[in-house]
Amino acid sequence: MDVFYNRQGIGDVLILPIKEGDRYELKQETNGDITKITSADGEVLGYNIFHASTYFQLDEKNGAIPLTENLLAEIRTLFQKKGIDDPLEFDLSPKFVVGFVKSKQAHENADKLSVCQIDVGEETLQIVCGAPNIDEGQKVVVAKVGATMPSGMKIKASELRGVPSHGMVCSQKELGLPDAPKEKGIYVLDGTYQIGEEFPF
Repeated sequence: MDVFYNRQGIGDVLILPIKEGDRYELKQETNGDITKITSADGEVLGYNIFHASTYFQLDEKNGAIPLTENLLAEIRTLFQKKGIDDPLEFDLSPKFVVGFVKSKQAHENADKLSVCQIDVGEETLQIVCGAPNIDEGQKVVVAKVGATMPSGMKIKASELRGVPSHGMVCSQKELGLPDAPKEKGIYVLDGTYQIGEEFPF
């Protein structure tokens, strides 16, 4: 999970997004420097923390910032000081990990799609993939449900032509890696990577 900070673009504000909502029906509740954003029915969508640099070390930060245990602890402490007792429970496990393609089968309703079973360490995910070069036995980069791609797209559980898919197998271009090949295809890793480990980029 990422939080966002861009002092030049939007000011000294740390943005903590939780869920998407209808921007025309948002409600806001402000307590000092903390604004809670909710949906019309009261579901918490996120928080904006103003004058953020007075509470956190953000001098060289710009854009997406991984929400670490340490940063979350600092945010919780700030909320407690402001008398805000909202639970801040988030899944901070890595969302971009090394996966191993255990099996690949043709999609029954789409010629160019494959249904893959991919071992990501603690679980095996079924992911529908359209890359022409995906195959059994490969180590690949998997964006798990909850990941935010460099493009801003959020990975969600979905169905592709009627088949459930839980994540995405990534290309170098989708990861924003320098010198990414122009040809379509997923990023096949070499054997030095360990299944389930976080893929930094």
